[in-house]
Formats: sequence, C-alpha cells, structure tokens
Amino acid sequence: MANNSSLVVGESLLRQINYQVIIVQILVISFLCVNLLLIVTFFRKECFHTTARYILFAVTLMSDSVILFVSDILLILSYFRFTMQRGMCIALFFTVYLYFVVTPLTLTAMTLERYVAICMPLRHAELCSTRSTMHFIVIIHGLSSVPSIVILAMIFSSVSISFCKQFTVCSIEMLLVHEWQDHLRSAINQFYFLMMCIIIVFSYVKIMKVAKAASGEDKKSTWKGLKTVILHGFQLLLSLIQLWCPFIESTILQFDFMLFVQIRYFNYVMFSLAPRCLSPLIYGLRDEKFFLELKSFGFFGLYSRNF
Repeated sequence: MANNSSLVVGESLLRQINYQVIIVQILVISFLCVNLLLIVTFFRKECFHTTARYILFAVTLMSDSVILFVSDILLILSYFRFTMQRGMCIALFFTVYLYFVVTPLTLTAMTLERYVAICMPLRHAELCSTRSTMHFIVIIHGLSSVPSIVILAMIFSSVSISFCKQFTVCSIEMLLVHEWQDHLRSAINQFYFLMMCIIIVFSYVKIMKVAKAASGEDKKSTWKGLKTVILHGFQLLLSLIQLWCPFIESTILQFDFMLFVQIRYFNYVMFSLAPRCLSPLIYGLRDEKFFLELKSFGFFGLYSRNF
C-alpha cells in the first residue's frame, strides 16, 4: 500500500514538473521574442545608436536574451538528466554568471545616465556621449567578469584536470566542491548588489530633490525619470532576492521535497525570469520614441501612446 502511494506521489510530481517545464518554455520563448523585436527596433533607427540610454538598453536586452537562452538549455538538460563534461559545464556557467552580473550593472549605468540627464543637464552630452557609453560598456563587462574569474580560480585550485573530464549533470553545486567556495560566491554577489543599491538610492534622492524644485515641463520629465529609477530599483531588488533563494531552498529540502520543488519553481519564475521581462516594459513600451518605432511594425496599433 505504501509503495502504491509512493508511486502515485511520484507520478503526480512528474506530471507537475512537466507542466512547470512547459510553462517555463512558454515564458522564455515569449520573452525572447519580445527582446528580439526590441533589438531589431534598436538597429532600425539611427538615433538610437547615438543615445546613451538606448545603447545601454540594447545591452540589457542582449544580456537578458543570453541568460534566458543558456539557462533554459541548462534547465532542459538537467530535467532530462543529460550529462556533459564538467569542462563544458564550467564554460556554460561562466557565460551565465558573466551576463547575470552584466544586466544589473548596466541597469545601474542607466540609472546614472538618468541622474546626469536630470541633475547635471549641461554635462550630459559630454559624460554620456557615444564614445563614453562604449567605454562604460567595456568597464561593465570587465567588472562583470571578476566574480566569474574568482569562482573559476576557486574551482581549478581545488580540483584536478581529470575532474574537468568527468561527466555529470551540469549545475553549480557539482562544481563547487567546498562549502567555503559557495560562501565566497555569495559574499561577492552581495557586495556587488550592495554597491548597486547604494547608487540607485543616491540617484533616487538626488532626482527627488530636483523633482520637487522643478516646474512645468521640467517637472514632468523629472518625475518620469524618477519613476524609471524606481523601476530599476525594483529590478535590482528581485535580482538581490534571487541570491537568498539557495539558502531558503536548502532549508526547505531538509523537511519537505514536494514543497522544495514548488518553492524552487516559484523562485526561478519570480526572481530569475521576472526581472528580465521588466526591461522591455521600462525602456521599450514606456519610451515614446521606442514605442512609436514599435508601432511602425503594426503590433501595437490598438494601444494608446500615453503611459
């Protein structure tokens, strides 16, 4: 009787996971299609190529698309228990982790761009030129590679060459062989996101002061910029919560496996997928120039121009 009950629970769990995987595929495909549409829109209009915030926006779209695509592949491979060499797994992990950091750093740069545009308008053309933006992008990728390089150094310092040739299901838990490595990874993430949150709060306070003192059209523009900063802060908050998820999941796993599956699925959708669908909303549909260009595709003819 107990065996029959276990079998029923196992089959129910398998069906549930199947539905969850299908839902994730629908979400990922939808987000990738939206991102692709916005990327095509960016390359269609020359004025977007010379404006700092649109260039940074395109970087976030490409970064999010890479994360969505690669992480979804890893999810499918993990679900079907497909094994690969740890060396290949390390390369995939480096790619995901690099762009996992690129996105919030780029959001932080976009917030600083709004701060300069609103609080230092006379220096905006100088500080946010196309050349300066390209330099910022290089710096962003350089800073984003530091955590990945540190973690790779930890892995290679703790294992032999034969370890990288072994076949396993690809996951970060299979690569970090010591507990202190996971703690160091979390510490680096927390430091990065703490610095980014400080910048977001600083920009918010400064823009708030300008918004209170502004009047007329300047006041309307300033408050719109303030709302953008708030949305960036919300995105970073979701990303920050994602760093706490492994601690919550490991605790729940000790008590209830079914609840663990539910929580891990919820965390993936809410704190991994959701932050990456907000960028198209913040700088795609809310931006008048971008929205007008999108309307030329014919997809948004039924919507109003006002947001």
